[in-house]
Amino acid sequence: MANTTPRIAVLIPCYNEEAAVGKVVDDFRRQLPEAVIYVFDNRCTDRTAVIAREHGATVLFEPRQGKGFVIEGMFERIDADCYVMVDGDDTYPADKVHELVAPVLAGQADMTVGLRVAADEGKAYRPLHVLGNRLVRGLVNVIFGCKLTDIMSGYRAFNRKVIARVPVVSAGFEVETEMTIQALYYQLLIVEIPVPYGARPAGSASKLRTFRDGARVLWKLFNLARAFKPLTFFGLVAIVLAALSMLAGAPAVHDYFANPGGVVTHVPLAILATGLMILAGGCVFLGVILHAVNWRFKELHNVLCRGRSRQDAIDER
Repeated sequence: MANTTPRIAVLIPCYNEEAAVGKVVDDFRRQLPEAVIYVFDNRCTDRTAVIAREHGATVLFEPRQGKGFVIEGMFERIDADCYVMVDGDDTYPADKVHELVAPVLAGQADMTVGLRVAADEGKAYRPLHVLGNRLVRGLVNVIFGCKLTDIMSGYRAFNRKVIARVPVVSAGFEVETEMTIQALYYQLLIVEIPVPYGARPAGSASKLRTFRDGARVLWKLFNLARAFKPLTFFGLVAIVLAALSMLAGAPAVHDYFANPGGVVTHVPLAILATGLMILAGGCVFLGVILHAVNWRFKELHNVLCRGRSRQDAIDER
């Protein structure tokens, strides 16, 4: 008889979080006594790993520096029915974990995201971070046709389907954006749960660099949009090129109709307009081809994941 109790794993990526990690482990142990709590030591230079072990967590080492590498290691090394991912800086409340886990265990969501509601916005958020989050959120919602509110939250719960279907190739803090976009692309159901978001405790410093990491997030979004939505991406490029072509060609068209014998005096602009229109047509063609290739790969991906899920179900019987 198979064990029907769901296995829950709490995954805590850490880089120098000795000021907060003990409390985070204790809080989640109190809320989920049946869960296995893993602290991933991402080359910490302080006592994070020691404190985590003292508080009963299983500590795993990830030698590659970067949150994206840590999450990739989590996906590869941990087996559970439900995963809870939370930062080790004590900015997310453990008592909200039941609200995140419940839809996943009930099959009502593949991934739940802690929608951050700042108790003290001045302390919890930097102004540029708020602006950057809104920009990324708006772009994702427009490109992928969704209505998400928090793209970059580090407090999430998800099922094994996410582990099987969502590849993680980012190295740094842009990984949350990648996870969200990958889940949207593979049509996984995302549900947002409001959670309070607090300031870091004394002695804990943010590892986020506003301009460097913000640029990496935008670059990741650009690359994922180009890869996952090629028809939309190259279609927009084609529209821009076609508009520029018409602007450049307007004087030449005017020459043709206004001058005797249809003599065109703006020859360079006519050549430029022709080249831009050819490029626009090429972009449309490229977008159509890549869209068809993507569709075939997506079909293959779904078939392979379905076969893996069936085999897992057979093994559990």
